[in-house]
Amino acid sequence: MTDQLHPARLSFGDMFRLGLLGLSTRKMRAALSALGISLGIATMVVVTGIPASSQRALMDELTSLGTNMLRAQPAQRQETPVLLPEASVGMVERIGPVTAAAAVANTHTRVRRSDRLDPSHSSDLTVLASSLGLLETVNGQVQSGRFLTDANAGFPVVVLGYVAAGRLGIDRIPDGDAKPAVYIGDRWFTVVGVLGPMPLAPDIERSVLVGWDAARKELRFDGHPTVVYVKAHEESIEDVRRVIPATLYSEVPGLVQVSRPSDALAAKRATQNSYAALFLGLAGVALLVGGVGVANTMVISVLERRKEIGLRRALGATRGQIRGQFLTEAVLLSGLGGLVGTALGVLATFGYATAQAWPTVIPATAMTGGVLAAVVVGIVAGLYPSIRAARLTPTQALSAQ
Repeated sequence: MTDQLHPARLSFGDMFRLGLLGLSTRKMRAALSALGISLGIATMVVVTGIPASSQRALMDELTSLGTNMLRAQPAQRQETPVLLPEASVGMVERIGPVTAAAAVANTHTRVRRSDRLDPSHSSDLTVLASSLGLLETVNGQVQSGRFLTDANAGFPVVVLGYVAAGRLGIDRIPDGDAKPAVYIGDRWFTVVGVLGPMPLAPDIERSVLVGWDAARKELRFDGHPTVVYVKAHEESIEDVRRVIPATLYSEVPGLVQVSRPSDALAAKRATQNSYAALFLGLAGVALLVGGVGVANTMVISVLERRKEIGLRRALGATRGQIRGQFLTEAVLLSGLGGLVGTALGVLATFGYATAQAWPTVIPATAMTGGVLAAVVVGIVAGLYPSIRAARLTPTQALSAQ
């Protein structure tokens, strides 16, 4: 009884080396084909990385305006105004998602540039008693000088809002001991700081800020806040808004009015959604271009190597081995292009973001997904050429001109 001959089985390593051999014997064609894949993957990384970096810069700018800030105050329609508790700041700080809180209070006094002006003169500016955490809560910045501190909040010193500084003619605080002063009530207050613009807190821009203790001592302030500013995590801002009234005035929560989240927050969320859609669309186009390039390269490779296919079939290679050889070549070609393309895309994104002074943001899905997507595209694009090569009989392949 004669033994039947069975075709040799190729291990994964053998198939891998066979695929590398097919690429290495045509180095220039493989390099040009990999370059086409690289450009497609690099395009995918760039069109996700650059918009993501631009989005982060925009998000940081919107966040700096105070998109996560709320403003609580007594309802204005009451004949007898509600007095918020003196401990309002501490009460709202105990709300879980709240990250910062501060309070201001109207002292109902006038500010003048000189004591020679008529006491009834009005500059349309408000003198506010301020807690020390105000600047952090409203995302404000000191343009010149310094803000109120534990060391000076009990003394007759003030910080001017951006608009208030312009109306009083004090745009900067000079170095040294000679500081400008303003007249509040019946005494002089030294100006120690000027704030920068705050588009989402215009009432602070038009105010003269006095330390909480100094307002009690010098301006007969009763200690009850008129406005409480609250900063919380953006994803919880609506929940925080709902519980603030009951926190500040549990007897009748409806008498406390809380501002709705700013329009800047709505714009920020809309921007995030639109960018997400843009990412998906551009990435899909880039992958489609890369897949067409791989398929085209592998089809041409099959046509050019018909004699090689016929010789291997005549020597005993099975259809599955031929199919595996060309599919492995397609995957290796795409994988190599994916690695090079990802590196090129990262470098291009970093360079452009640095030139625009943006933070460099490259989504992890773009970096890891670029290589994986290239491999998947290689599998899909290599299926038809590999099946076509496997269908060739030895006589058809060897007789091809």
